[in-house]
Amino acid sequence: MTVVSLVSALTRDELEARLYEAEETLRAIREGEIDAVVIKGGATEQVFTLEGGEQSYRTFMEAMDIGAAAFDREGQLIYANQALCTLLDRPADALSGQALLGLFDPVNQTTFRRLLTQALKERQSAEIHVRIGNADRSFLLTGTPIDFGIVSGVAITFTDISEREQSAAAKESERLARSILASANEAVIVCDRAGNVTHINAAAERICAEAPIGKSFEDAIELTFADATELMSGADIVAMAASGTPVQGLEAAVKTSSADVTDVLISAAPLIVSGDRTQGCVVTLINLSQRKAAERRQALLMGELDHRVKNTLAMVLAISARTASHVRTIEDFQKSFAGRIQALAATHTLLSNASWENLQIKDVLSVELAPYTTLSGGRITMEGLDIAVDSKTAVSLGLVFHELTTNAVKYGALSTRSGKLSVRRVGLAEDGALLIEWEERDGPLVTAPTKSGFGQTLISRSLGSGPGGGTKLEFLPTGVVCQISIPKYGHFHS
Repeated sequence: MTVVSLVSALTRDELEARLYEAEETLRAIREGEIDAVVIKGGATEQVFTLEGGEQSYRTFMEAMDIGAAAFDREGQLIYANQALCTLLDRPADALSGQALLGLFDPVNQTTFRRLLTQALKERQSAEIHVRIGNADRSFLLTGTPIDFGIVSGVAITFTDISEREQSAAAKESERLARSILASANEAVIVCDRAGNVTHINAAAERICAEAPIGKSFEDAIELTFADATELMSGADIVAMAASGTPVQGLEAAVKTSSADVTDVLISAAPLIVSGDRTQGCVVTLINLSQRKAAERRQALLMGELDHRVKNTLAMVLAISARTASHVRTIEDFQKSFAGRIQALAATHTLLSNASWENLQIKDVLSVELAPYTTLSGGRITMEGLDIAVDSKTAVSLGLVFHELTTNAVKYGALSTRSGKLSVRRVGLAEDGALLIEWEERDGPLVTAPTKSGFGQTLISRSLGSGPGGGTKLEFLPTGVVCQISIPKYGHFHS
């Protein structure tokens, strides 16, 4: 067995000098040339074999192989190996005493001091972070009690974990990026500097070609720009963004994997991972299907509105001309014409409130009878009229009900307190037309007029333009009865 003897110092300074002088001996220990260390202190002698456990001298030596330092019980540095000096980019004499602590900020100084104290009793570990040059470094410190014969202290190893932490941070960033990508409602496609697809989310998968990862952007997704014809392509957008020029808000059409065509709003931005260098680009595609559908609906509604306004004006002119031809005085014209225009306006108001859809017959009738319903004391009844009709039928019914109501108030059942009015659904005719009956009774004795006025003409013609539609007006002695037939094309439904 080869044995080396070290005489332990009685003072810290002498021990520090001896330890530095023994570095070549420590190399021999690491390389297996020495089997044991004998430390003499006065009349005593201790032997530390290299086969010992954590408390042995060999543990301290092995720790020094990865960057280590020895401290006395007061926390004074008594030795730092060359590996540690290299890690900290400091010469050994710049780390002696309390100088090593000067490299740490207050938080890390506290961590280091706590480790020194706790490691006097048992093995302890902690992490510290140090600014070395222009870089932030992270170290895993492991402190172990150690005995130098008559002097005891702590051996601390320094393991550089900066790359490991950076790798973990990069993985966490990648995980967060993927989570954000997956959570986006819009289609998101990430390309590298060469324009090849590297990442996509679920929304993008639905519009991209099969297995788009690794393909060029142009091969992964088929875009066409209506306004740019052949002058613009998806590859051009990716190239501009990858070179640092963002592209925003271009409308395009994309052919999906199911061969459908979807309108999208495309934007692309440079992808800068670290520093100022562009690593690629991020392309977002916002589905414009709903917006385009709304625009088409708006255009359709504007066209429909234009059509309805023209028809309404034509109807107003016809009502004006017809009313003028059946009255004798200006006062009669103003009264009749105003009443008919008000009826037309009331129906239009109902249609507008119902968005020109699903307006029911009872709503149209109620508007005309509203001024008289509260005074009738239950003499007006409506049955089975909760039937929706289209806008054209609603306008025609509004005019018919206005003329019938006006006649009933002047000459019929609503002109006396004893008269009664019933408006009810009768059923369906063989041709599918809906049958409504207007029946007056218990009013004044009715006689048929000798001359047909415009009101009768309007009643008979308003619903007569379609097959199965029209009215049949009867002046029975007991009261006026009007059979109203709403043609099937009116798209009524209950």
